[in-house]
Amino acid sequence: MLFRTALSDFVGLIFPQVCLACEEPLARGEDYLCTLCRTQLPYTDYHKLPASENPLARRFWGKLPIRYALSYVRFLRRGRVQHLLHQLKYKGQRDIGLVLGRWYGAELAEQGIATDFDLIVPVPLHPRKLAKRGYNQSDTFAEGLALGMARPWSASALRRTEHTDSQTRKNRTERWKNVAEVFEVAEQLAIVGKHILVVDDVLTTGATLEACAAALLAAGAAEVSVATIACAEH
Repeated sequence: MLFRTALSDFVGLIFPQVCLACEEPLARGEDYLCTLCRTQLPYTDYHKLPASENPLARRFWGKLPIRYALSYVRFLRRGRVQHLLHQLKYKGQRDIGLVLGRWYGAELAEQGIATDFDLIVPVPLHPRKLAKRGYNQSDTFAEGLALGMARPWSASALRRTEHTDSQTRKNRTERWKNVAEVFEVAEQLAIVGKHILVVDDVLTTGATLEACAAALLAAGAAEVSVATIACAEH
């Protein structure tokens, strides 16, 4: 055991593990995020609020019957969260989605709402974009949530039928038109009569999640909720 610890310390000196948020070296016992970054992330705690007081839930009022609108942290430009999401989405750091999902899932389970979900479904990428990136960042978050909440998840229940332009520079109307009819249920038996939690990396206007939720409800899902790693200020 002492030899293994010494070897690990030696390897850490040569190839130090760094915090994925601030890129400072991790101390022994720290994984992925340093203690300081983990404590200072801008957590939303929306899962602790009734729906009537949840500002994220209000974004869906009058559009779709969303039961829970959840997001782990707030997206702040040039902050830790933006750096984490950039690492996840463009730098191949898939473990970020997994670990954040696991941590958030554990909080949702502690809050007593994990068992409300029958299936966790990530927002799918078009096969062309999936092939280019090599993975779907929303899949990693869905898997982490599934581990944290001990609930099933499926990366194949929902699929994207058209390759669409990036949503980044579009307003709400343009975002909705861009994704309004590009999702369809691929495994109807898996979702009929079920409460589905649809997950994505970031919620801005909510257009993508609305389109996914609409497709699931139209195919027979009993209820739909949404969850993201981060949400942008509205």
